[in-house]
Amino acid sequence: MQAWLTGSVSSFIKLVNIWLPVLLLVPLFINLANAADGIVFPKTIAWSAYQTGTGGYSQAVAIGNILQRKYQTNLRVIPGRNDVSRLATLRAGRVHFSAGGSEAIYAQEGILNFASKIWGPQPIRVLMSNYSDSCSYTLVTATDANIRSVSDIKGKRVTFVQGAPSLNNAMAALLSYANLTWDDVTRVEVGGYNASADAVVNNRADVVGGACNSPPFLRIEASPRGLTFPELPHGDADAVARVRARLPWYVPHIALEGPTISSEGIEVFSSAYPLLVGLDSSDEILVYSTVKVMHQNFEAYKNNAPGATGWRMDRQKFGQAFVPYHPGAIRYYREIGAWTEEAERQNQRNLRRQFVLQQAWGNFLPSAPENYAAFEQSWLSVREKALAEAGMITLGEGL
Repeated sequence: MQAWLTGSVSSFIKLVNIWLPVLLLVPLFINLANAADGIVFPKTIAWSAYQTGTGGYSQAVAIGNILQRKYQTNLRVIPGRNDVSRLATLRAGRVHFSAGGSEAIYAQEGILNFASKIWGPQPIRVLMSNYSDSCSYTLVTATDANIRSVSDIKGKRVTFVQGAPSLNNAMAALLSYANLTWDDVTRVEVGGYNASADAVVNNRADVVGGACNSPPFLRIEASPRGLTFPELPHGDADAVARVRARLPWYVPHIALEGPTISSEGIEVFSSAYPLLVGLDSSDEILVYSTVKVMHQNFEAYKNNAPGATGWRMDRQKFGQAFVPYHPGAIRYYREIGAWTEEAERQNQRNLRRQFVLQQAWGNFLPSAPENYAAFEQSWLSVREKALAEAGMITLGEGL
């Protein structure tokens, strides 16, 4: 009996030694099913994005459907109410990437909400950019407010999104097209992006800003007030220069997609939205896999969310980027011949800019004021001086 028991235990141990490693590798093989193509995903990845109902959120969901269907990977899209919340989850490691907007640039720069002691310049890295037939941010007005040009906004009620300096700074830049500032309008504070559209529908505001094809704008169009896009004609060189002095990553753009926009389009400005970003510490294989899948499966998701056509490879503006790209993304772009010498030169300039900013931040912290307001004011002064000495644009007009 003892001999039989000893033999059985011995056999069991042998079986465990043989099969346990195999069983432990099963999940790995599931996740590495496409490793032959260099595509490797964990079972679950997470992105932060704008709130539900926005174009960026809808696009992330559409891309997530591809990941689930073809790669058995679940993409969790976590909506962020404001700029800080979208990037705080990225920095804390709760999401892998963020599909946001200009807040990534402000975080790189260490300005606005990112000028505080707990933030400072961040090592943001780009994966991919979306330049769609829509636009990243423009002015939308209630038709019954009788606003036909930007200058007509003077004295009107304009939404100001709490905790979203990237949106509010974009609004200020577009107001500057007509030499207007926040002092020339009635500021209506709202709690989030969706709340801006609600304020117009409910006749609390007359003007809101956002992506041309943003789903919340459909509510304005369907309301008794109606929706109008005031154009920003590109022929006024001085007006264009004023906008770009505040937001150099915004370029003149013809928008073809959005409620009430005709097939001829309208003249607006645009930047990348969404701008899919990670950090310099983001996993290179995951970055490579994400970019490759988004490019190779473009046809499968391009019509499944408003503005998704802007992820096309021929709309990637590497040479005009203001934030450096992640090495994992560059690796893929080089493989397909999309990464040019011009792109590399611009990327090196952007890396140099981040180095100057982070070096200035490191030198500033040991003797920084404790008072919050004094801290921010002192940092912005140090930052502007460091960039000026390096011969780089300071964005001083945009703060």
